[in-house]
Amino acid sequence: MGITSAIVLFSVIWFLVLFITLPIRLETQGDRGEVEPGTHAGAPADFSFKRKAKLVTAITVVIWAVLAGVITSGAIKVRDFDWFHRMGPATSQDAGK
Repeated sequence: MGITSAIVLFSVIWFLVLFITLPIRLETQGDRGEVEPGTHAGAPADFSFKRKAKLVTAITVVIWAVLAGVITSGAIKVRDFDWFHRMGPATSQDAGK
C-alpha cells in the first residue's frame, strides 16, 4: 500500500467514524429546554468538536491499523471478492502477489 492509499484509507475511515459518532451522547437545546432564539430545537446545546475529533481519531487509528495490516499482509486479495469469476483464471504472476 502506498502512502497516498494509506492517507485516503485513513480519511475515509475517519469521516465514517465521525458520522457514526456524531449523534452519540448528543444533547440538544430542546432536550435542555433552553432554545436560543433563531435556532432550531434540535441544535446541539454544548458541542465540543475538539473532544469529538480526538475520540474519532483514536478509534480511526485502531481500525486503520487493522485494515492496513490485512491489506499489506495479503491475507485478503481482490481476487477473493471475484464471486462471479469475471477476472478470469489466475496467472502465475497473480499467485506470487
